[in-house]
Amino acid sequence: MKLNKVFSLGMSLVAALAFTACGNNEAKDTKDSTNETESTQTAETTETSKDIDKLTVQFVPSREPDEIITVTEPLKDMLKDELAKEGYNVENVDISVGTSYEATGEAMSAGTVDVGFIPGGTYVTYDDGVDVILTATRDGLSVESDDPKEWNDNAPIKNIDDQVTFYRALVLAGPSEKGKALAKKVNNAEELTWEELDDLNWAVMGPTSSAGYLYPSLWMKNKFDHSISDLSNAVQADSYASSFSRLATGQVDALVTYADARMDYADQWQSEFGGKNDIFDDVQVIGVTDKIMNDTISVSKTSEKMTPELIEALQNAFINIGKTSEGKEVIAIYTHKGYEKANPDDYEAEREAQKMARDAN
Repeated sequence: MKLNKVFSLGMSLVAALAFTACGNNEAKDTKDSTNETESTQTAETTETSKDIDKLTVQFVPSREPDEIITVTEPLKDMLKDELAKEGYNVENVDISVGTSYEATGEAMSAGTVDVGFIPGGTYVTYDDGVDVILTATRDGLSVESDDPKEWNDNAPIKNIDDQVTFYRALVLAGPSEKGKALAKKVNNAEELTWEELDDLNWAVMGPTSSAGYLYPSLWMKNKFDHSISDLSNAVQADSYASSFSRLATGQVDALVTYADARMDYADQWQSEFGGKNDIFDDVQVIGVTDKIMNDTISVSKTSEKMTPELIEALQNAFINIGKTSEGKEVIAIYTHKGYEKANPDDYEAEREAQKMARDAN
């Protein structure tokens, strides 16, 4: 009887141990299954994070907006294809042109624009919300001097094969009587006065435009202890084309622009704007600014999709696009020839220039 009880007790313990072991195995299996599910979900999340519904790209209005939109249309597919090579599936690339330099900077800071083709001045103005990732390269010019007379003596200006990472802005006088009078003084190696400049009618761009406002303003500050904001008669144009059109018709006597702008508008000067002679004869240089760092491709710091991995992918994508003949046709609208990875430290001088301009105002 006792033996039966012992046997029964032993069998019960075996059963209990077997149940416990089974329960432990089931718990282990459940845990393993949970871990496997979590790993799968993590992998799926990592994979789907490279799916981008829309990537927004915006250009500043340094050319006619319609022209920019037309020329850059192929960039949509180029960018999608290059990002696909980097493992990103981009459903749509939206390209637009900002209404002003400031509007593009603000949109990037707010995160409503992911990628911006912006000048260095706009980048450093909005660098709390914007990161520079690439610097454009461009052909050098046949004249490289801070002496306006050299630019006039060696006109017309031409591109050379040497690639450079900077450019200059020029102060140009048009074919009006006042404009020609100041050009004559410069070509005679005579110094201009602030009173002579202030007597002119001017066309300028928005206050964050490096070539269309900032550096010419610094040129005035350094030479005359004044800036563009001190001019009595200055109007803000909506594009460089508009500035040149006003210059050709005598609505303004002078304008400020990037150094190779006359090359860009040489044909339109007579055919559309109403210029009487060749643009290099009608439009003379009366001032030359310091060197300006080339344009940037920058990204929004506040865009949720802008991860370090995507930034690297964008760098590779745009560099590769700039190496193709089709890509060169697109980026040529800004006279870009290619791109190099940017170093924010290269824009320290630009930051100083921006500060000087703010102080001058």
